[in-house]
Amino acid sequence: MGMLRNLSNYVEGQFIDRGDEKMANKLFRKKSIRDLIETSTKGNTLKKELGTFDLTMLGIGAIIGTGIFVLTGAGALTAGPALTLSFIIAGLACFFAALSYAEFASTVPVSGSVYTFTYTTLGEFIAFIIGWDLVLEYLLAVSAVSVGWSGYFQSLLSGFGINIPTILTAAPGALEGTKTFFNLPAFIIVMLITFLLSIGIKQSKRINNIMVVVKVTVVLIFIAVAVTYVKPENWQPFMPFGFEGVFSAAALVFFAFIGFDAIASAAEETKNPKKDLPRGILLSLLICTILYVIVTSIMTGVVPFQQFAGNIDHPISLVLQYSGQNWVAGIIDVGAILGMTTVMLVMLYGQTRVMFAMSRDGLMPAFFSNIHEKYRTPYKATWFFGFVAALFGALIPLDELAKLVNIGTLSAFVLISVAVIVLRVKQPDLPRAFRCPAVPLVPGLAILFCGFLIFQLGQETFIRFVIWLLISVGTYFAYLQKNSKGNRIYSSNYKEFIN
Repeated sequence: MGMLRNLSNYVEGQFIDRGDEKMANKLFRKKSIRDLIETSTKGNTLKKELGTFDLTMLGIGAIIGTGIFVLTGAGALTAGPALTLSFIIAGLACFFAALSYAEFASTVPVSGSVYTFTYTTLGEFIAFIIGWDLVLEYLLAVSAVSVGWSGYFQSLLSGFGINIPTILTAAPGALEGTKTFFNLPAFIIVMLITFLLSIGIKQSKRINNIMVVVKVTVVLIFIAVAVTYVKPENWQPFMPFGFEGVFSAAALVFFAFIGFDAIASAAEETKNPKKDLPRGILLSLLICTILYVIVTSIMTGVVPFQQFAGNIDHPISLVLQYSGQNWVAGIIDVGAILGMTTVMLVMLYGQTRVMFAMSRDGLMPAFFSNIHEKYRTPYKATWFFGFVAALFGALIPLDELAKLVNIGTLSAFVLISVAVIVLRVKQPDLPRAFRCPAVPLVPGLAILFCGFLIFQLGQETFIRFVIWLLISVGTYFAYLQKNSKGNRIYSSNYKEFIN
């Protein structure tokens, strides 16, 4: 902390620029929270449409999807019946991070999520890196989920005797021994969602709310039907692969919790962000964690975990088929399609809002912050990133995407937890509508849990992540640093803005 504090020198409100300190101060210059809020209410502003219910629905919409409908099968093979513990561990990591998100979102109710929060505490350079990192979470999550959506959709169509040409059903190399070129359903669904987001958050939230209600109902139907077929003996042995299996599965199923943080990116479109944002973040995460624990307990109680080996792509349907409830299995397939649709909608929404904020700061091309005159949406950013996400989903296999999404998200959670601690030290008297409890203990636990899960993802994923970050550093110094608007620095010592 002392090193960062010494990067800047202030004399009677004037910045002293000396030699090598010039670059340091450019890299670590911070945005004033007061100035941020003022900027968000003038010029390019977004339409305020969201309340607590809408935000909770956004969170549930983002969370419940591929994780519960697809990854639970792979998790069961990794941890056995102890998959329930894996979900609890992953949920705890998210819960600790969520408390930090809730504090920041209520204190800095501005578009941009963790990118904006980091800019106010750790400086421009770190903020840019985390914004670049969020592409791995939001953009690639859309692509990854679109692949899962495509699989369920093709299965549904085949039930009606409709089959898409094989060459257009998956990315190149995705199906061993089968020639594929392009995942057409994945591409089309992302482009449809892009169109929906481009015409306004009001329309998007209505459709999201309806689909969330339907998919939660589907999950509750599964619980009500399947619980009667649970055989306790299937839970033995409870931990066949030991704690190593539990921890590996926790790193895998962490993907199932990704999305609640996207709520923070909706700050600028929230009616009462100081109250509604913390409620939306924590409520959505709590509801989803409870549902996950119940569902995984029932799954491994009905079907011996070894049976998921041949049915890894539709584990929830398998449980009902195993129980002889085929008609309910069809309903689950529809719920899975809707569930993954809302995930893509919310994650693409989060991606465009982060890029909107970065563009407004001069750290991304200016056209990303252009707002449609009628719909008040960042429509150019929406169409650009929607198209890129659609292409990735159509051309890259699912397994290559999922781990990068996880490491990008976990890194963001670590940074937001560090930022909360820094802000408490530097601005202890800052008004906070919601306060993360037991700082620095709770943020420290978030850092510990998330860091542990990062190292469970494997060396190859870590190397790819480092390469991605090196690209971001090169881009920043080669081009973007010169275009940064260099927002005014707020001196907490002198209580004034400094250019």
